[in-house]
Amino acid sequence: MTAESQVQKKSLLYRMLDLVEWVGNKLPHPATLFGLFAFAVVLGSALLEGIGFVATHPSTGKEIVAISLLNGDGLRRIITTMVTNFTSFVPLGTVLVAMLGVGVAEGSGLLSSALRALVLSAPRRLITLVVVFSGVLSNAASEAGYVILIPLAAIIFMAVGRHPLAGLAAAFAGVSGGYSANLVLGTVDPLLSGITEEVAWIIDPSYTVNPAANYYFMVASTFLVTAMGTFVTEKIVEPRLGAYKGDQTGVSMDKLSPLEKKGLRMAGLSSLVLAAILALSVVPEWGFLRDPETGGVLHSPFLKGIVTIIFVVFFVPGVVYGFVTKSMKNDTDVINSMGKSMKGLGVYIVLVFFAAQFVAYFSWTNVGLITAIQGAEFLKSVGLTGIPLIIAFVVVAAIMNMFMGSASAKWAIMAPIFVPMFMLLGYTPELTQTAYRIGDSCTNLVTPMMSYFALIVAFAEKYKQDAGIGTIIALMTPYTIIFMVGWILFLIAWIALGIPVGPGAGLYLPVPGQ
Repeated sequence: MTAESQVQKKSLLYRMLDLVEWVGNKLPHPATLFGLFAFAVVLGSALLEGIGFVATHPSTGKEIVAISLLNGDGLRRIITTMVTNFTSFVPLGTVLVAMLGVGVAEGSGLLSSALRALVLSAPRRLITLVVVFSGVLSNAASEAGYVILIPLAAIIFMAVGRHPLAGLAAAFAGVSGGYSANLVLGTVDPLLSGITEEVAWIIDPSYTVNPAANYYFMVASTFLVTAMGTFVTEKIVEPRLGAYKGDQTGVSMDKLSPLEKKGLRMAGLSSLVLAAILALSVVPEWGFLRDPETGGVLHSPFLKGIVTIIFVVFFVPGVVYGFVTKSMKNDTDVINSMGKSMKGLGVYIVLVFFAAQFVAYFSWTNVGLITAIQGAEFLKSVGLTGIPLIIAFVVVAAIMNMFMGSASAKWAIMAPIFVPMFMLLGYTPELTQTAYRIGDSCTNLVTPMMSYFALIVAFAEKYKQDAGIGTIIALMTPYTIIFMVGWILFLIAWIALGIPVGPGAGLYLPVPGQ
């Protein structure tokens, strides 16, 4: 292939992505769009109920019917729950609390100095790789990745003269697209394995699935996703974005002053003290942040309180740095920095209000649930077997993710159909779960049903005022495509080599009757 043809192919790709962005951003403001979506759900629910849009739940055998919101009961529910839909929307509280701590670290100058120290000392050619890799690791505590790493990556890229949206995209790709890759187990692992084990009993009542069922594949995928995310960022996304010409200014790259260095040392010391306290509360069996019933770390107060921990680990070093460097002189300065961080979230809060209503209405109508069940039934009916079936299964899981955001909720629907079916074809439940997780992760980057999607739009607006849903979808589509293709090929190679997907989790089972 000649260099000229490569340029032509790239320019065609860029034109397609530009078209996606143009069409997407010709739509109303994201907040307005979510409001229109909510209104459409209300109208559509009446139509779907009228035509008898139904499905049978594969686990319970219960008939799931579309529920109209365009009647007395539905309208009363809309009116009486509007406030709680908003206040109980999980990302809202997560972002607000975490940003209070981040605001102190930013207002004191700690983040600026730390970034300068990092950028001045780190090899610039590795920044993209480090950002994507950090994003993948952060999904063990996903709030930290979305709230902290993604905006931080944009600042880092801008500090070294690169487009901040490329940094945002790289971090988002790692945090959300790499959701099923990590070097450690996360809270979703026991959730999925519990569902898998229960439905595996349909075929073999003695079958067990442990939470580390996909661990080997997850570890290997960490490096795969990092490589793919780095490639897409540097070869596709960043060239398309070009040079940054926005109003935001990067962090000054002047060398640190002696006082700033002293502030960083003291802030680092305070961080070490906090880390020691956290370690004592989690590592020993008697740690008070362990699960009081099981003594474990999964489902423990430590993981459930990760947002509080994020707040503290930014707040305390931020205050220490501020008082050492004299950038903060009293408590009023601390409070003002927290208030300033809230001012920048005004548009995001409006966006969340409408997004929360849309997500709630969509859930009430059962439309997403019915669509997911019917999609799974269709795949079961087409008669594929072997590798083509696994590929089709990954694709259907990816499509379903566009309608339902929760990984465990979708798996509760799909597992009762596909785990027994794959077992009868000779594949283990652990392998089926692995294939599901690939599909579930890849489209996290382009589905507005992902609960933090609105936050990513808000972050992008800081660097591109006219950014909207189309901007993010166009920005992240190359990652979704490359991740999907690369991960599927990786899974096929994994199966061909016969490598277990996790401890005690092989690939094949004896086929009944053979």
